[in-house]
Amino acid sequence: MTDLRVGVGTSEHRDAVEAGRSAAEQAVRGLGGEPPALVLMYATACYDLPALLAAVRAVTGDAPLAGASSSGQFSTGRLIEPGRGVSVLALSAGPYRFGAASVTGMRADAFSAGRDVSRGAMAAAGPTRGPHSALLVFSDGLAGDPQGLLNGIYQVTGAAVPVVGGAAAADRELTETLVFHDDRVFGDGAVAVWIDAPRPLRVVSGHGWQSHGMPLLVTNVDGPVVHEIAGRPALEVYQENFRYEDPMQELPTPRSQGYHSAHAFGLIEPDGTQLIRGAFVDDDGLIRTFTPLPPFSAVQIMSADQDDLLDVCGPVVADALAVEDPRVMLTFSCAARMDILRDRAPEEATRLQAAAGPVPTFGFYTYGEFARSTGVSGYHNATLTALAL
Repeated sequence: MTDLRVGVGTSEHRDAVEAGRSAAEQAVRGLGGEPPALVLMYATACYDLPALLAAVRAVTGDAPLAGASSSGQFSTGRLIEPGRGVSVLALSAGPYRFGAASVTGMRADAFSAGRDVSRGAMAAAGPTRGPHSALLVFSDGLAGDPQGLLNGIYQVTGAAVPVVGGAAAADRELTETLVFHDDRVFGDGAVAVWIDAPRPLRVVSGHGWQSHGMPLLVTNVDGPVVHEIAGRPALEVYQENFRYEDPMQELPTPRSQGYHSAHAFGLIEPDGTQLIRGAFVDDDGLIRTFTPLPPFSAVQIMSADQDDLLDVCGPVVADALAVEDPRVMLTFSCAARMDILRDRAPEEATRLQAAAGPVPTFGFYTYGEFARSTGVSGYHNATLTALAL
C-alpha cells in the first residue's frame, strides 16, 4: 500500500490566471513527483472563475477536481480573508480511490440531485468497492434544500457511508454561489467525491453553541420563515431567550453588516444534540432561517461567544485525527462563525493547525456544513466539521 502524498498551495494575486497557476504549482510540488489523483479548489467569487479554473487545470492535468466559491479560506494555520485568494489541495492516490460527479437542478428537486450525484460519484470511482467509503460534497449554498440533498444521498449510500463537505459561499454576500467540477463552474447544483478507503473514515463536527431554556415546539413555519413557536409569535419567543441586555443589537437584518448573530435555533436530534440553524430578521420583521425548520420540530434557543466557538477547535481536531496515519485534515467552517469571531477570526485557523500538529489542515468558510455519520440528518450552520485522510 502506497502512502498518501499531500500538497497545499495558495495565492492572493489579483489576476485569476496568475493566482491559479501559482497555487496549483505549489500544491503539485508537494506530491514529490507523483501525479495528482484528486484536486480540491476553494476561491473567492471575485475572480474570473472559469479563467482561474483553467489555470489550475493547466497545471494539475485531468485529475478530478472539485470545490466551491468561498467566504474565506484557511490552510496550514493561515486565513485568507473573504474577497481574496485561492487555495488548492493536491492528493496522490495513496491507499484511496476517488471518483467525482456533479449534477444541476437542486432548486427543482434537491432529493433527486442528491441521489444522482452520489450514484455518479460512486460509479466514477470504479466498479469495485473498498471496505470503507465516505462522500465529500460541495453544493450551491443558496440553491434551496441542502437537507433534501442529503436525504437523496442517504437513499443511495445508507448509514454506512459518512458524508462531509460544505455549501459554497460568496464572500459574506447573499449573491451567486458556485461549485467546481473538472473544467466547469456552475450554480444550482452539487459536486460529490466518492472516497474508497482501506480503513474507516471518520466524519466529526462540533459547534460550541450553548442552549438556553426548555425545548420549544415550532408551531407555524413556512419554509425558511418561522411564524410561531409554542403558539406565540416567533420573534417574541426568540428574544425572550436572549442572554444579552439589548437583544436587537445581536439579531441581524438584511441591511446590517452580516447576517449572522450570536443567537440561533438548535434543532433537537433524537440523541439530544442540536443541529444549529442560523436566523435573521427580514425587512418585514419576520424571523428567517438559512435552512428550513421542520413543522412541529423541537428547538432550543442557542447562543455563543467567541471563546465558545474557538474552544471547540481542539476537540474536533483530536476526534478527526483519531485514525490510522492521518496525512491531511479537510475542514469546513461557517461564515457565521467568522461573523461572530470578527477580529479573532484568524485564531480559528491558527488553533486548528496547532491542534493538528504536523498534519496540514485545509478548508474554507461555507454557507452551511455537511457532517452526516449515522442517520439521515447532517446539514449544519455555524458548525466546524472535519474528515482526516
